Amino acid sequence: MAAGDPVVVIGAGLGGLSAAVHLAARGRAVTVVEARDEPGGCCGTANAGPYRFDTGPSVLTMPGVLAETFGAAGEDLDALLPLRRLDPFYRLAFHDGSHLDVVAGEDEMTANVRALCGPAEADRYRRFRRRLGAMFEAEWPAFVDADMTRLRGMARPHALLRLAASGGFRRLDRFVAAHLTDERLVRAHTFQSLYVGLPPHKALAIYAVIAHMDTVGGVYFPTDGGMHAIPHALAGVAEKAGACIQYGARAARVETRASGVAAVRLEDGERLPASAVVVACDRGRAHAELLPDEARDWRTRRPRYSPSCVVMHFGLDRRLPGQAHHTLHFGREWDGAFRALAAGRPQPDPNLLVTYPEADATAAPDGHATLSVLEPVPNLTSGIDWDRAVPRLTERLLGRLAGLGYGDLSAAPGLTLDPPAWARLGHSAGTPFALDHRFGQTAWFRPSGRSRRVPGLHFAGMHTAPGVGVPPALISGRLAAERILEGSR
Repeated sequence: MAAGDPVVVIGAGLGGLSAAVHLAARGRAVTVVEARDEPGGCCGTANAGPYRFDTGPSVLTMPGVLAETFGAAGEDLDALLPLRRLDPFYRLAFHDGSHLDVVAGEDEMTANVRALCGPAEADRYRRFRRRLGAMFEAEWPAFVDADMTRLRGMARPHALLRLAASGGFRRLDRFVAAHLTDERLVRAHTFQSLYVGLPPHKALAIYAVIAHMDTVGGVYFPTDGGMHAIPHALAGVAEKAGACIQYGARAARVETRASGVAAVRLEDGERLPASAVVVACDRGRAHAELLPDEARDWRTRRPRYSPSCVVMHFGLDRRLPGQAHHTLHFGREWDGAFRALAAGRPQPDPNLLVTYPEADATAAPDGHATLSVLEPVPNLTSGIDWDRAVPRLTERLLGRLAGLGYGDLSAAPGLTLDPPAWARLGHSAGTPFALDHRFGQTAWFRPSGRSRRVPGLHFAGMHTAPGVGVPPALISGRLAAERILEGSR
């Protein structure tokens, strides 16, 4: 495959743009086709009057991954996309009225734990924090920052043994409870399993590294344009490196021949010849609408999707002094909340994530602000009648917010995204969190990043490894680019 052979990337989300940056920076001819009028994918945006909302991820962790993506094209992240480290990283508000601010620095964070839970638990927390660090060091280079969807990726016995020795293959709830005794602190280090679509008693302890990424690595936010500024900056870097991005161009079919991919056909009839294609859109939709049957592998035949969410975005005519960027309000129920989700029912007493992006000066007019609240709910496979359920859920959310001190938001301008809305935006099963991370959909068992039966067909995004989240999506794009470049050699 010559350096000039064209590559087509379908989807200008974080995974697709990452692939485009890495490929274009290495001299490949890259065309990105994006059905919408701007980049973003899951990292989207929406407006209600003068208010702008991030409709996807609300913070950035592991900014070094983003810096490496910019650096692949010789660009400096700090110069193009200034980031602010949040302080606190987030606030955990418990049902008994207590709260824990997650802050930078081991001593500072340990002091907060001591004030909440006492000196003995603070000592246990310090030891646990170091245990998480050891697990992260074992896991990141071998299992997150590497292509684990190829069988040879599993052939790392030393890494597997090191991860097993750190407790990574235990269940998350048991792993954390073996080190911490205060139930509030246990919840603080297990709620992250929701990010991978599983309750703590079903998630592997390897996902405790999400807590490490948050509490040790830090949480960041772009100061100009919010999270949606990230795909815009990546698109600019990709174009500067030589990639062509076509907006409003919806892919209709990936054409193949005996030797592999041949072209991408657009809805308007345009045919883009391709020696390699990176599918960086929703994988379920791609298999149903874009790809030949032989592109489907055994891992995609019975996909298990994460729960979805109802998100209500509000424009406020006031500021909220002292409000953290992220506040997680825990309900009284814990196990019951997860049991309800697993059974396909709304949580009886939900845990809510409230986002207040004060650092984004573009989100609201002077003196105003935006506020978003997320409640996890079942996805569309649950069979819930959402026409009836959503009004009840949103009314309950408004009442809960009022009870938490946010005031009456029923008349505030804004928008609501529910599972049917996520489906209309192109997310399979009506969830923006893609496939869950049960053992059978982790590492080598996750849908492959390369088609075995269609040479030249590659995948990026949350439906392949490493998985869900901003850093994993960026890494997936880099891995797709590396496989293409490896094939050219």
